[in-house]
Amino acid sequence: MNSALRFAAPLVLASLVLSLSACKSETTDEAAPAAEAAAAGEPGAPIIPGIAGLETERAQVSYMIGRDIANSMKIIKDDLDLEILRQAMEDTFQERDSKLTDEQMKEIQAAFTTKLQARQAAEAAELAAKSKSEGEAFLAENKSKPGVQVTESGLQYRVERAGNGATPTASDVVRVHYKGTLLNGETFDSSYDRGEPAEFGLGQVIPGWSEGVQLMKVGSKYTFWIPAELAYGEAGGGPIPANAMLTFEVELMEIVK
Repeated sequence: MNSALRFAAPLVLASLVLSLSACKSETTDEAAPAAEAAAAGEPGAPIIPGIAGLETERAQVSYMIGRDIANSMKIIKDDLDLEILRQAMEDTFQERDSKLTDEQMKEIQAAFTTKLQARQAAEAAELAAKSKSEGEAFLAENKSKPGVQVTESGLQYRVERAGNGATPTASDVVRVHYKGTLLNGETFDSSYDRGEPAEFGLGQVIPGWSEGVQLMKVGSKYTFWIPAELAYGEAGGGPIPANAMLTFEVELMEIVK
């Protein structure tokens, strides 16, 4: 389902329903008084004492569920009327007749989904164009900085530490330490943070990475600036936006095979 529609079924609510179902089958006669008190609407002692404004179990559970629902609907908060939302919940809890038929609800959901998808596509296209423009501007300036070299493909690199070992080929597997950052300086991946080197087949990584590591000798450390078209391109991937220019610091430690 489209990410904008994840508000439809907050996970915590599903977990609560499953927990209640499981508890039902395990209820004993000793639990009957507590169950009767809950059914009578008694608020009960707080689960976590000392929270201002949430002095009862009911208050804490209500606030927890409210926060969960709100977090799941943040992406569409400007499309919602909170009073109508509250009314719909109250009508449902009180088992009042719905103002919408099932068919009307499906029609509204389909139309709203289409609207959200179009909005997200437009926003994604705008961000991709911005990312491409900013990356190109950075590379145009960066290539004239001291020590920066540019390959025929457009890959930029700088030797931070020379090595005297062997040079890998495109079919090799290498052991490296590396850190990848976005243009804004945010680290999206780092073997240093994980505390151990990583192994990669140079035929299985992005083109700019493969090309760059083949310039290195074992023992060397390089910085690479990889244009979007040599990285993840328009698709992006995970934390990497579409058309993102990437910076990698790479230490070539060993050619594994």
